[in-house]
Order: sequence, then C-alpha cells, then structure tokens
Amino acid sequence: MSLRISEVNITPSNPADGLIAFASFVINDALYCGSVGIYTRPKGGYRLVYPTKQVAGRQLDIFHPISAAVGKLIEQEVITKYEEVMNNAWNRHRDTHSIPS
Repeated sequence: MSLRISEVNITPSNPADGLIAFASFVINDALYCGSVGIYTRPKGGYRLVYPTKQVAGRQLDIFHPISAAVGKLIEQEVITKYEEVMNNAWNRHRDTHSIPS
C-alpha cells in the first residue's frame, strides 16, 4: 500500500516554547489528521508533535505514525508546506516600495 499525504493545511501560531504552527493533513483520501504541532529544533530544523490527551493522570496518544518511514514522509510533506506558507507570507508583507531620493 502506498501512502499519499494531501490537503496539508498550516495554521501559524504565536511562537511559544518552540511551537510555531499547527498542521492538518489527509492520508490516502481516507483519514483526516489534525492538531499536529510544528516545533523548532534547538539546533535548527523542525519536528512534529502529535496530539495527546490526559486521562486519569496519564498522557494517551490520540494518533501518531507507527513506522519511522511513515513519520518521515508526513514530516517532509508538512514541513515543505510550512516553509511554502511562511515564504509566501514573508514575500507578501515585504516592503517592495523604493523610497525616492
């Protein structure tokens, strides 16, 4: 079975403790995954953090990739989209007007 990640959406957040955005995506046109945190790594780059829920004092996973290969594929797709969104936002807000001398 091949894995297809689509409909990747990025919602930037106010940076806090390394959290910079949230992501959602669809796997194989069949499974929606949301509330995935995008965090900066201390030495550069990004990592994904999957949602959990605290029940009776224990953190329970809501969902997460089982294999490293699937995790890497999801990370690549999400980070590529995050960088695209942020580059477009930066270019949109850049001052492109020259000041006459």
